[in-house]
Amino acid sequence: MNKREIRADLIAPCGANCAVCMGYLRENGCPGCRGSDENKPKNCVRCRIKHCDELVSNNFTFCYECRKFSCKRIEQLDLRYRTNYDFSMIENLNFIKEHGMNAFIAQEKVRWTCSECGGIICVHRGYCTDCGKVKFIHKGTNRAPIK
Repeated sequence: MNKREIRADLIAPCGANCAVCMGYLRENGCPGCRGSDENKPKNCVRCRIKHCDELVSNNFTFCYECRKFSCKRIEQLDLRYRTNYDFSMIENLNFIKEHGMNAFIAQEKVRWTCSECGGIICVHRGYCTDCGKVKFIHKGTNRAPIK
């Protein structure tokens, strides 16, 4: 599979797009939330949202399917990502619910594909992982290259 492609199987239950995550974009990196736990950061392996009883016991694909959506866990994660990265899991989930996965993937490709080289913009770093073009700078962003 191409690491430089935004695909539906890389959209996590919480609405995060794993294809733009720093952990996924690293060489020999994380396989994404829905992938195996090999090479996955410990915080992702232990993710309380991915392992939520409601999500697992009801075999939900996304958190928006749950009667408790949006719960405190997703609201806390969403606040952190909105504050630090201008990225909302809740907005992503609502968009997927309303418009479908194909429309969401199309939107994500426009948002996260580098206009210079076609690489992927890292949500955590704010620049293209292929050519280094800066798209945005976050508060406190560590601009060290992704290795």
